[in-house]
Amino acid sequence: MAEPDKHRTRLWEGVGLFLKLGATAFGGPAAHIALMRDEVVRRRRWVDDQHFLDLLGATHLIPGPISTEMAIHLGYVHAGWPGLIAAGVSFIVPAMLIVLTLAWAYATCRTTPEADGLLYGIKPVVVIAIVAQALWELGRKAVTGPLTAIVGAAAMILYLLGQNEIALLVVGGLVVMVIANRRHWAKTPLSAMGPLGLALGSLAAEPFNLAQLFWIFQKIGSVLYGSGYVLLAFLRADFVVRLGWLTDAQLIDAISIGQVTPGPVFTTATFIGYLLGGVPGALLATLGIFLPSFIFVAISNPFVSRLRDSPGTSALLAGVNVSSRGLIAGGTLELGRAALVDPLTVVIALVTGVALARFKVNATWLVLAGGVVGLVTTTAG
Repeated sequence: MAEPDKHRTRLWEGVGLFLKLGATAFGGPAAHIALMRDEVVRRRRWVDDQHFLDLLGATHLIPGPISTEMAIHLGYVHAGWPGLIAAGVSFIVPAMLIVLTLAWAYATCRTTPEADGLLYGIKPVVVIAIVAQALWELGRKAVTGPLTAIVGAAAMILYLLGQNEIALLVVGGLVVMVIANRRHWAKTPLSAMGPLGLALGSLAAEPFNLAQLFWIFQKIGSVLYGSGYVLLAFLRADFVVRLGWLTDAQLIDAISIGQVTPGPVFTTATFIGYLLGGVPGALLATLGIFLPSFIFVAISNPFVSRLRDSPGTSALLAGVNVSSRGLIAGGTLELGRAALVDPLTVVIALVTGVALARFKVNATWLVLAGGVVGLVTTTAG
């Protein structure tokens, strides 16, 4: 086979695979990674297990959605620079189109009793049960000792007190890095970290505009570590608290849609963009939150092994990750007040939590079941 034909074949193989995954991969980042491994290691043999794990480790060293960045990495390995772009876009676009359709339906039908009933039952499932369960699982991995436990708790408390979430991630990462490497960096003063919180000040409240929307999502995509669930803390801090463009209820609805659709959880940005600015807003929000991932993967790929093996980088990442768990906890507590509105929603959350923790029921089915309960209850009432 001629070289150009070989590259073209590899490119279209990547496009086909990631279009399929973007349209059918339910269950969040962990499920996406498992599906990718099954496809590219076991079935197609694009990479071996060690190479796959190396790429997965690289995604934890840079901000952004892990499963999307894995798709971008794998596209680059299989088909070079064209594959990098094509794989990422192919994984994002099907989910974006599904969410865009649901956003249109939500904006059109949200005032009907049926829509209210569905969302009434879905909110406690998503915000309390699923996010809290994810927080517990992720937190156990992130808290590796007293230092990370203290940093995570401090991040949660300071977030609830209104401190800037980006500053909390940065300072949390630096505190763990400096203390963990204090013997090597004894001359590094912790007081030097203090001004970071001031340097990363809050955005000023202002009327909605598309440029600001794009900037906010680009900022989030550039600094968000940990998992897609950290997204809710960032979204609430910017769109609910600082700018007042969304209510807590609307934000929970957006997160819920992200849970019942396949592909990247970050397509929640598509939903919010549509609510605020129609189709142009949806496209700009999606571009803004995913664009940094393409850039970070392209830059970091040649340096993967060196970054991963550095004690300083490893400790920084540990601090950022545990701080991100603190932000998830703070955001969950805040949004819980809008989700748990009566005894039935508390029961739904508790039953869902047990189903997840004890019986390992797929989260997608639980979200749908919550919606059915809410719909039946509302209709019967």
